[in-house]
Amino acid sequence: MKKILLSSLVASLLVTGSFAKETAPKGASVEQVNKIAIKNAKEEVKNHQVKLVQEAVDSLVYANEALVALEKGDKEKAAKSLEKALGKLEVTLASKNVPELLPVDNIIRIEQFIGSSDTIKGIVKLAKELLDDDRVQAAKEVLAPLKSEIGITVVNLPLGTYPDALKETAKLIHASKVDEAKIVLGTALNTLVEVETIIPIPLATAEDLIALASDTVEKDSEKAKIYLDAAKEELKKARYLGYVSKSDVSYKALDDAIDALKLDITSTKVKSMFTNLKEKVTSFTSEIFLSKDEAKNK
Repeated sequence: MKKILLSSLVASLLVTGSFAKETAPKGASVEQVNKIAIKNAKEEVKNHQVKLVQEAVDSLVYANEALVALEKGDKEKAAKSLEKALGKLEVTLASKNVPELLPVDNIIRIEQFIGSSDTIKGIVKLAKELLDDDRVQAAKEVLAPLKSEIGITVVNLPLGTYPDALKETAKLIHASKVDEAKIVLGTALNTLVEVETIIPIPLATAEDLIALASDTVEKDSEKAKIYLDAAKEELKKARYLGYVSKSDVSYKALDDAIDALKLDITSTKVKSMFTNLKEKVTSFTSEIFLSKDEAKNK
């Protein structure tokens, strides 16, 4: 399967949710905010789950039946199954705006790192020491828990190649080229496209902490500072865990904005400063991107 890692879903999941997002009560502890942030992220994932295209799912079932029939040398059954597989996609293929990908499955995973930013730094330091000693496998084991994210993987049928592969397979069967037909069909069934999106839990928590600080600041500026400090800690976790962004906003810019807010927490411009900080967080989270080629922290 071809795998694509996207960044575009984070904004829609964390920023513009259409469901009734639970907010932390004033005076809530950081731990409570963390639990609520994860709960909200889970609910958003459910709310935005991609609707599977049943016709595409059925088409895959028939295509697999065709491959099994070819393996058994039953050309007639294989041809009929291929016909059904293509038939399931007729309406979609005939539409004016044919999509590139049709969702046939989705998988959700949740992995939360329990620990501080200092703990993460310590683990990374240990891993580096192990690598310096050429203990690669031990380093991999040490680094394995360093994830704190909700991942959504959608498996898609690529309409740019899949239907043509079915038609080519049918032609090869008609020409009694069974071995070639098996190769073409087998390749088509192994070229489904996985599209994965990542929601970093520390960023979701930081966003909720900043929102709570904003709601609290007028009545209790000291409590608001506690929430802002906790948000800084969550941002550190996200940075040390390697969740990078393609946004012009950097982790340093977010830290600086929080520090400035804390200094002017009782000033008349605090509301506009919170608005500015929230905009920066929105810009940053909407461009979250994680890949091997872009793993440098900002």
